[in-house]
Amino acid sequence: MLEADDIRVAPNFTLPELTKSSTADRMGIENAPDNDQVLVNLVNVANHVLQPCRDKFGPIRVNSGYRGPDLNKAVGGSSKSQHCHGEAVDFECSRIGNDELAEWIRDNLEFDQLILEFYQKGKPSSGWVHCSYKTNGENRQKVMTALRVNGKTEYKEGIIK
Repeated sequence: MLEADDIRVAPNFTLPELTKSSTADRMGIENAPDNDQVLVNLVNVANHVLQPCRDKFGPIRVNSGYRGPDLNKAVGGSSKSQHCHGEAVDFECSRIGNDELAEWIRDNLEFDQLILEFYQKGKPSSGWVHCSYKTNGENRQKVMTALRVNGKTEYKEGIIK
């Protein structure tokens, strides 16, 4: 019988990597995909975003992938979040700065949204990269940076370092 840990969504990524959440664990929230389309979306974001980054830079750490409704509410996520549909992932790579990772994705991959989140100039490992991919092919190639300004999140166009 196939165990969840054995389900590969890409050559170097498993389903549990894209559904794991310390918040869900802490709060006892089940965070399994609730329909086949979410699984299809997770396979696509893994193969079109994560795997190319892994192939280029080595191991990737997924911070947040799929978020079911209860988990999304618990973390204060937007009801429109692509994480809720399995289309988005937040991740980092210890071998390259998050700013450089975001620039490489911008220049080399197809994606819907790419956000360099909370990067601090001169601190390569600060923040993380958020990237989404739409299975329907309607990817906008939208690039932004999320900044903390006076305690609030502001989104600016482009990658700001």
